[in-house]
Amino acid sequence: MQKKSFVELGLSPELLKAIDKIGFEVAAPIQSETIPLLLAGRDVVGQSQTGSGKTAAFAAPAIQLADTTRAETQVLILCPTRELAVQVAEEVARLAAFKPGLRELPVYGGQSYDRQFRALRQGAHIVIGTPGRVIDHLDRGTLRLDGLRMLILDEADRMLDMGFLDDIRSILDRAPAERQTAFFSATFPAPIQKLVREFTRDAAEVRVKSATLDVPAIEQVYYEVHRRSKLEVLCRLIDLQDIKYAIIFCATKLMVDELTDHLIARGYPADKLHGDIPQATRERVMAKFRTRGFEFLVATDVAARGLDVDEIEVVFNYDLPHDGEDYVHRIGRTGRAGRAGRAITFVAGREIHRLQHIMRYTKGRIRREKVPSLEEVEEKRANVFFEALRETLEKGDFKRHDGLVDRLLDQGHTPTDIASALIDLLSGERPRGAEAPADGARERNIREDSRQTDTRDASSKRSKRPPRDDADPAPVARERGMVRLAFDIGGGHGIAPGDIVGVIAGAARVPRESIGAIHILPALSFVDIADAAVSTVLDRLNGINFKGHELGVSVAAEQAPAPRPRKTAKGKPGAKPPKKKKKKKPTRA
Repeated sequence: MQKKSFVELGLSPELLKAIDKIGFEVAAPIQSETIPLLLAGRDVVGQSQTGSGKTAAFAAPAIQLADTTRAETQVLILCPTRELAVQVAEEVARLAAFKPGLRELPVYGGQSYDRQFRALRQGAHIVIGTPGRVIDHLDRGTLRLDGLRMLILDEADRMLDMGFLDDIRSILDRAPAERQTAFFSATFPAPIQKLVREFTRDAAEVRVKSATLDVPAIEQVYYEVHRRSKLEVLCRLIDLQDIKYAIIFCATKLMVDELTDHLIARGYPADKLHGDIPQATRERVMAKFRTRGFEFLVATDVAARGLDVDEIEVVFNYDLPHDGEDYVHRIGRTGRAGRAGRAITFVAGREIHRLQHIMRYTKGRIRREKVPSLEEVEEKRANVFFEALRETLEKGDFKRHDGLVDRLLDQGHTPTDIASALIDLLSGERPRGAEAPADGARERNIREDSRQTDTRDASSKRSKRPPRDDADPAPVARERGMVRLAFDIGGGHGIAPGDIVGVIAGAARVPRESIGAIHILPALSFVDIADAAVSTVLDRLNGINFKGHELGVSVAAEQAPAPRPRKTAKGKPGAKPPKKKKKKKPTRA
């Protein structure tokens, strides 16, 4: 089944704008076939697996057909569980972002009745609910279906399995006869088929077949990773497994842009590919990637189709694909021509259910792996360094510095101490993407309960202030409209002005014209930034790993706002606190 662009489906400008903001490029097969039918007023029976994109297939037409001038329920979407009802409501809200006045409401058991009563009285245009709670509101008279124009049953077979058949029939009986009805289900057992025949009129049938996977040479694994930890885990896997040539797939154009910037800022040679990039540029990127001009191509699914590159080591599913077909196309970029290949997938939270569906579609096994610890990554780096040092010693291919070593020996240093100090200095120049070993916050976020945000760690990174450097030649920005920022990294870390410009333009996404004078000192650097971009730089750069260093950025001390005057017990600002009387030491008898 051929995918189409959303522009071809007859959607309104408001919906197209929301879809573009979300970053979706092409419609999934179920969306390509279903959206035009629903917009034309047809009843639809859609057979598609979970995670195939069917939520947008019915949510987009529902939003477009809803009349916001009428304060009444016009669309009712039935879901088997409260989790799915909330998920569908969130998708409706995202798609309706640019349709003013549209109100959606999830109703399910366990939620406050008062909140639901208020929202229903205000006239929720689209109600998404579980059958039991919807029946409850109908019985109470708090939900009326007089103005209902569309009724949608999502995952009808699951509702049947959960014993909702009688409730579904009751709701369908109470809905107006002149309405549009849509059934979506992975399977259509006999009782659901009976409902379809009884409650739909000349329904169009849309069936999306799942793809099968026949690539036995591909090793497939997945890691359960919270969204905020994906970047750290990605870098750990690249470093630990010494990956040099890979494609990283993201769900949206925005995520491709952001991930590419982050990888470049961490020192990984990367470039991007998605639908907004001009064709000429895309061809240049692909030509450079084929000749190993950079190591990591970050792309959307548009790039997965027709992408012909040999010897790809690994395919990363940074974001889980919507369906099995996209998964097959993605991982098919590795393991070509009989070579072994690997596919690594990141799964967050409820996405594990989608992954299980993908495994059933593809009839393949995706093995779960444990996220590597920071200690494992550091041990691997140490081993790599050891082997490189051993090989250099055995070959004897190095410049001798006997005079310098003799001077250190004469000062009483032992050969072991000298060698250890040199190794420590060299290992201080950490490889790309490496975080400092002392940074336990990231390790806790990944290793412990990934569902909780370490707010204390985040706030400490934002407030971190680099030390002053007495050699600062110009602590205050001289250009009008510029603010001087202090970076706690300098020439002693091997930093050049181009590195500073690169991290600001790449990781903070600040235009180069907003960057002014740069002063690099041994321990820190001062950079003039346009006033409008200061908050962005502070927010996006504090705490990132830059050249093996956890970066700290703040407004230069002379420009920082003065602290508020302290109040004394009498409430007078600026007064000095009274001096404490020193206690007399007792004298010995």
